[in-house]
Amino acid sequence: MKEIYVLATEQSQLPPLEFFREALASEDVDIVGGEGGSLFSVRAQETRVDVRFEAASPDEKWELNQLTASDESLEVLRKTHALYFISFEPGKPQPSVGVFEALWCARNLMEHVPGVLIDLTSLKVHDPDDVTEITELEFDIRDHVNLHAVEAAHGGETPLWVHSHGMEKFGIRDVEAFRLGPDDLLPAESFLYELCTDLAFGHGPPVRTATETSAGPNFMLLPSEEARTSLMGLPLETFDGHEGPFLTVVSGDGRHTVGDILRPYRDRFEKESPEEAEALMKQVRELKPAFKARFQRKGLMEPLTFLVRAPFESHPEGETVQEDLWIEVLSWENDCIVGKLVDGGAKTTEWRKGAQVEFEEDQINAIALGREGRTLEDDEMQRLLLAERPM
Repeated sequence: MKEIYVLATEQSQLPPLEFFREALASEDVDIVGGEGGSLFSVRAQETRVDVRFEAASPDEKWELNQLTASDESLEVLRKTHALYFISFEPGKPQPSVGVFEALWCARNLMEHVPGVLIDLTSLKVHDPDDVTEITELEFDIRDHVNLHAVEAAHGGETPLWVHSHGMEKFGIRDVEAFRLGPDDLLPAESFLYELCTDLAFGHGPPVRTATETSAGPNFMLLPSEEARTSLMGLPLETFDGHEGPFLTVVSGDGRHTVGDILRPYRDRFEKESPEEAEALMKQVRELKPAFKARFQRKGLMEPLTFLVRAPFESHPEGETVQEDLWIEVLSWENDCIVGKLVDGGAKTTEWRKGAQVEFEEDQINAIALGREGRTLEDDEMQRLLLAERPM
C-alpha cells in the first residue's frame, strides 16, 4: 500500500466511523474500520483503499510553491488544518483500476468533507469539480501526470531533458527523454502523453523492444539505470531528486537521438495557414445548411457522426488563447448546438475530452462527417450531403 492522494480540509475535527460509512455507502464496497493504522479501509472485490487521518496543514508537509494548482486551490490549501491520506497498491489489479477506485473514494469524501485533493506522485492539486470530471469524463493522462523540461546539458541545440511525474500511481516507472531542443517540446509532450496513456492501461511496449509510434518511427524503452550510462556531458546534479528509476525513451537502435521519432508529431502543431482557414470557412458557408438539415433527419441507428469545429478560450500559464476544438454534435436547436468534445484542449485541461459544451452555430469554422469510425474525405461528404438534399 502506498499513499498517493491527500484530501486537505479545514475540518480538523475527526467525524465518527459511521459518518464515513454513510459518505461512501455503495452496494459494491465494504467499509472496514481501524486496520493496520488506518482510519478505515474501502474494500471492493479486487481493490482495497486505506484512509489515514492526520491533524496537520499541507505547508508542514510540502512546499506549496512546488504544487501545480490554481490560485483558488492554493488559497484553500493555506486554510486547511487536516489531511486524509488515501493509499492503495499501485498497479493492482491492473494499472488504472486502483487509481480510479481511490479517486471514487476521494470524490465521495469531498462531497461531505470540503477541501482539495493533492496527488503526491504528480504534485497536482484538484478541486472537487476536477475530481468529478476526472471520474466521469473520458480518460485524459494530463489529469494524472506532470511533464517537466530541464536544461540538463551545457549549451548546444538539444540540451533538454523531459520527464514525467505521476506514473508511480499506476505502478509504472515515470518516462524520460534526453537531448531535445526547444522546438521538440510540443511534439515530445504529445508523444510522451500518448506513451503514458498506453502504459497506464497496461498496453505499453515491453522494455528493450523496438516498437512503432502511432505515427510510424521506431523507438525503444530502456531502464534508466542502463540508458543513462551512455549519456555524456550531463552534470551529476541534473538528477538530484530524480534518482528513482525511470523508463528512458531511445531510438529503435538504442541511441539518445529521439528527434527523428518526434518528426511526425510536429505536423500536429503547425499553424493553419490563412488560405487553409478560409477554405474551411468557405466549405462551412456552402455546406452548413445541408449539414444541419441532414443532422436533423438522422436516424437513431444511422452510423453517421456529425462533427464541427469551433474556437474555445483557455488559459495556459495565465495567458488567454483561442484553441479550435472538434465537437460531436448531440443536438442542434435553432442556432444553438450542444455537443461532446472529441479531443480535449491541447494546452490545458480546462476543456476535457468527452465534456459537454454548448455554443452558437455561427462559431463553427470547420465541419466533418464520420461513418463507422472513419472521417469522410471532403468530396465524399459533399456528395453525401448534396445528394440527399431535399428538392
